Amino acid sequence: MKVDNLKQGFYGIGIQNGKTPENLGVLWRSAQNMGASFIFTIGNRYAKQACDTHKAVGAMPYFHYDTFDDFYAHLPKGAMLVGVELTEEATALEEFKHPRRCVYLLGAEDHGLSKKAIEKSHFLVKFSSTFSLNVSVAGSIVMYDRNAKQF
Repeated sequence: MKVDNLKQGFYGIGIQNGKTPENLGVLWRSAQNMGASFIFTIGNRYAKQACDTHKAVGAMPYFHYDTFDDFYAHLPKGAMLVGVELTEEATALEEFKHPRRCVYLLGAEDHGLSKKAIEKSHFLVKFSSTFSLNVSVAGSIVMYDRNAKQF
């Protein structure tokens, strides 16, 4: 996907306390293919991933934050935080209108997003599924949905 720097809007995607480096590599590869502007991690930090066969980490900015507070303090100006979490108050992805400027935050499969991340999210989205999804699959679906609903 070609990036048009004159077009308004951008998005980044990342994982809070990711469980496995393989999931991160798959998410990075999807992010590059789906037109993300940047990728990031909070908590657990992983270097180059074997499953990042397109070398996304060299093609787009990668940021790491030790804590959620550090991440939140460095959100891009005007960007909305969209948490991806299976909660009652979350909006179904099928009904969600993606902000032009946003950052998607996913949690690890076993713990999800932290309580603070849920509280600070401007929006929460969820999938119409009984159980949680693999984090890289969930992120890929969110990015696909964003692209399918282009403004």
